[in-house]
Amino acid sequence: MAGGSREPGRTVTSKVLSILEAFEKSRGALSLTDIGEKSGLPLSTAHRLVNELTDWGLLSREPNGRYQLGIRLWELAQNTGRQLRDAARPYVQDLFSLTGETAHLAVRAGHEVLYIDRVYGSKRVPRAGRVGGRLPMHATAVGKVLLAFEEDWVRDAYLNRQLERHTAHTHVDPRKLAEELGQIHEQGYATTLEEVRLGSCSIAVPVFHTGRIGASIGLVLPTTQASTMTRHLPVLRGIAAQIERATARIPLETLLGSHVDGTD
Repeated sequence: MAGGSREPGRTVTSKVLSILEAFEKSRGALSLTDIGEKSGLPLSTAHRLVNELTDWGLLSREPNGRYQLGIRLWELAQNTGRQLRDAARPYVQDLFSLTGETAHLAVRAGHEVLYIDRVYGSKRVPRAGRVGGRLPMHATAVGKVLLAFEEDWVRDAYLNRQLERHTAHTHVDPRKLAEELGQIHEQGYATTLEEVRLGSCSIAVPVFHTGRIGASIGLVLPTTQASTMTRHLPVLRGIAAQIERATARIPLETLLGSHVDGTD
């Protein structure tokens, strides 16, 4: 029994991770019963581990007895991609200031886009991504840019997966998506129209690092502005160039973190 666990094949670490993963799949607070069901753990085991995680501050207990992720976990998470976020933050802010639109910076995390930083605009745009959140690469402009400029084997591996459809507009045909990625590589930017959320569109450009794709920076706008969003390309490209210069001396692996750049 792995790690002395009373459940064959499950270590204490895997149990703890399954509890934390339960919150990743839920936006609200969870009861102890919810946690046990979502993590696949017996209630007694879930109760013991939840109490320990609460003592450590990784979970917090609400007055009604339900649990939520704790502030200490948020504090630890701030170190993820910290060097990139700190170096790029002034430029993401500039992008928002110059366009008035929601601006964000993202990197590839396995088969997903991980949002490193975001500045929200005041316009009512359906929100899909958040800082620290992940979305499928094929449904987002920042993700399509990252795929388009990745190595061939990374792109091919992604297109051979089952592609999730978020809306009726999400591009999930591997052959057509491959053609789209080729066009994105040629033109140097990507766009989406209601592929993750109805009512929103997006545009993004690559951020290179010593000749390799490092990140992607983009804007999210209301669908009503879809026909004119390419007007922001000069600003997007200028901001991307500034981020490239600001991060040029930091090794890419240090900048992103080795876990961010890996493929699942």
